[in-house]
Amino acid sequence: MGSMSIWHWILVLGVVLLLFGGRGKISELMGDFAQGIKSFKKGMTEEDKAESEPVKTDPKTINHQPAPAPTATVTQTETHKAG
Repeated sequence: MGSMSIWHWILVLGVVLLLFGGRGKISELMGDFAQGIKSFKKGMTEEDKAESEPVKTDPKTINHQPAPAPTATVTQTETHKAG
């Protein structure tokens, strides 16, 4: 039980070849995963560059007329009775 036998090493080698080597579906999956990470990083750097560059816009003026002041019509009449 102290050392690994030849069967252990064969099993480990088979798993490594299955994951990282050959033309298996898992190796294609790992390659697709790596391309996805690269695309994500590229997109993040492009987004950072776009945020850091100031947006060039032409200054435009708006012909603004102030809104007319509301006319307050107070029709309260107070009558005082002299007593």
